[in-house]
Amino acid sequence: MSPLAHVVPAEYRWIETSDGRMTVYGVCPPNPFQRCRIEHRLACPEQALPDLWPWLTSLRGENARQAERLNEPEAPRTPEEWPDAG
Repeated sequence: MSPLAHVVPAEYRWIETSDGRMTVYGVCPPNPFQRCRIEHRLACPEQALPDLWPWLTSLRGENARQAERLNEPEAPRTPEEWPDAG
């Protein structure tokens, strides 16, 4: 598999150098047409996917917690809190 390098996180890009060796290519942004190789564990459906973007994982966790808070049923009001209907 040789995806475009700009779609792969920098620390997971493996680029073939001019002498035929592979090296991690952390230059950002890469050439938009540069292809790279990726580790087997990123493409293998039988292996757990590593945390590629920790900031995004944190954001998703916070969004999930916020959604839970918004979807919790509101506690019923006590009679003292009811609006004055006259």
